[in-house]
Amino acid sequence: MSDLPRILIVDDSRVVRVSLTRHLQGHFDIREEGDGEAAWQTLVLDHSIRAVISDLRMPKLNGYELLERLRLSKLRRLQQMPFILVSGEETEEERARACALGVSDFVTKGAGSAEILARLNHLLALSSAQEGLEAGRQRLVQDPESGLYSRKYLELQAAQAMAHAARHGGAVSALVVGFDGYPALVERLGERGAAELAVGVARQLAAKMRREDSLGHFADGEFAIICQGTPAAFAATFAERVRQAVAAARVNTPGAPVALSVSIGLASQPVDAADTAAALLDLAGARMRQAMALGGNRVDAGGVRPASQAMSVRQALELIAAGQPAAVLPHLSALGFQLLPLLQLMNRELGSNLPLAEFEHRLSERKNQ
Repeated sequence: MSDLPRILIVDDSRVVRVSLTRHLQGHFDIREEGDGEAAWQTLVLDHSIRAVISDLRMPKLNGYELLERLRLSKLRRLQQMPFILVSGEETEEERARACALGVSDFVTKGAGSAEILARLNHLLALSSAQEGLEAGRQRLVQDPESGLYSRKYLELQAAQAMAHAARHGGAVSALVVGFDGYPALVERLGERGAAELAVGVARQLAAKMRREDSLGHFADGEFAIICQGTPAAFAATFAERVRQAVAAARVNTPGAPVALSVSIGLASQPVDAADTAAALLDLAGARMRQAMALGGNRVDAGGVRPASQAMSVRQALELIAAGQPAAVLPHLSALGFQLLPLLQLMNRELGSNLPLAEFEHRLSERKNQ
């Protein structure tokens, strides 16, 4: 295949197509179509086409209609593709219509090679510059491989949330989540394998977050979450749920399942003295590293106690299966009352004689204690 940029020439006159091709040979890879409808199908399917040179009056779909389809397309590459109309005897009103539809330039019929090449090269250089700016802007927002937000974008989100909280008296919390023993994961799975594993777990967490919260990269094996409008105590509760969920997970990898755990650092305004978004995230990161240094699989919230929150039966079963029954014990009474109606139904339907009255009495005593 040619390394030259591919250009689509659209004209119902073969003579015109041959003439334009002669001007562009050696500088561009040329593809031809004889009507606007065929050109549209080609543009949708052939992603290598960089620009279009089209006649105005053609069968099936004229130059105006083809241009309008491109500019209204849902495909960004077609929306922004350079489009040159071959100008003949059209009126000023027709030229104005083409400009309103988003034509990139005009070339007159009979123009020489130098003029056509100059216009095409100028438009392609401009298009490449715009693509580069867009790619750079996108990299500031999202990591191209994982699709998660970048740290720079998270700082921007945190700054906006802090400004809103300062005006309206709200709170902002930042969590930094780091995988314990990440270097060992890298040694076992390789850098790419470990990164994919961490991103996979992070995506599962993202699916359970509020829409107004943001999750993204912080460092290798580390992720940050910005919780807008969330006071420190409730953010600490969320952090504990995240820690428990990861600890209860069993991730399959080549060789054997991997048991994972995370350490989480939490910083929050107005509780902590962090007056910038970067400072808030750095404080959360420092607390995460402190939690790791103390053995990992824990949350450091800077002394903030989690707000009380009920545990579901499903969460309890996952923790027990993961060998962490101690995490379930504080919620045992509430879980027992959740299960009591089911036990009563089973007792009745199976004709059993379970001492459920005694069971309920013991649950009540434990709750009061």
